[in-house]
Amino acid sequence: MSQTHSGRFITFEGGEGVGKSTNIEFAAHWLREQGQTVLITREPGGTVIAETIRNQLLKAHHAEVMDDMTELLLVFAARAQHLNAVIRPALARGEWVLCDRFTDSTIAYQGYGRGLPLAHIEQLKQLVQGNLEPDCTFLLEAPLALGMARARGRADAAGDEIDRFETEQIAFFERVQQGFQQLASASTRFRRIDASQALAGVQHDIECTLKELLAS
Repeated sequence: MSQTHSGRFITFEGGEGVGKSTNIEFAAHWLREQGQTVLITREPGGTVIAETIRNQLLKAHHAEVMDDMTELLLVFAARAQHLNAVIRPALARGEWVLCDRFTDSTIAYQGYGRGLPLAHIEQLKQLVQGNLEPDCTFLLEAPLALGMARARGRADAAGDEIDRFETEQIAFFERVQQGFQQLASASTRFRRIDASQALAGVQHDIECTLKELLAS
């Protein structure tokens, strides 16, 4: 692990509609069956303050166009609160923290998607999280058309509006997908999961990695 703690920090990443929420619940259930204490959280969000930022960032369709740098700073503001109020204390207690998105999403969406300088994102990353990195990152991958269809179907079923990011053009998501692929190629903490296969196959692949982590 990159930083001393007795818990494990596991993140779930990927584009829209790849099944992160479903598979986080599966992973949490499996770990609890093994006797582990598990915290499920998400980004942006995870605390009252960070959830307020999330609502303005994702769900509010502002008449005023949000500047890309504003978006980036809001993401890291929420992350600072989340890390210090929730994630670090849980890890210190020896809990497993399962997080729906983390800094890899920021690099993929705001860096590759929006085109903001990766060096600026790295500076903010160091400022906010220091040396803390996930112990393992599940990257759920599916063809863009499949993921977007799932995301829109999910929003329709819940009676929700699609969020600001889901209104972007396909070229944006192609850049995001490229960003995730680059990140996964550069770090051994990633486990790439084919999210287009049957759910049982996805969860089998996740379970195999969790068994490795539990044994280490």
